[in-house]
Amino acid sequence: MNKITAGTARAERGNPTRSVESVVLKSHKYSIGQTVRYIAGPISRVNGSGTFKVVKLLPLEGDEHQYRIKSTGEAFERVAKESQLDRFR
Repeated sequence: MNKITAGTARAERGNPTRSVESVVLKSHKYSIGQTVRYIAGPISRVNGSGTFKVVKLLPLEGDEHQYRIKSTGEAFERVAKESQLDRFR
């Protein structure tokens, strides 16, 4: 997992003495075009699980990255959280 650490940053507006201490940014685990396994949740469609391709990286929702994924057998795309995906082997 790639991590980028940003040092101390000073606020440009407002209180100039206020600072942000060491912010850690987490990058996406999967990349566009990568084949992944999708594990549908208990309330999802019956045939929701399977093999998908990552078509777009989405921003964080809470503390977890999201992805737009597509199965060749479906006409639509899905949004999946990183915890719902696994590497295809």
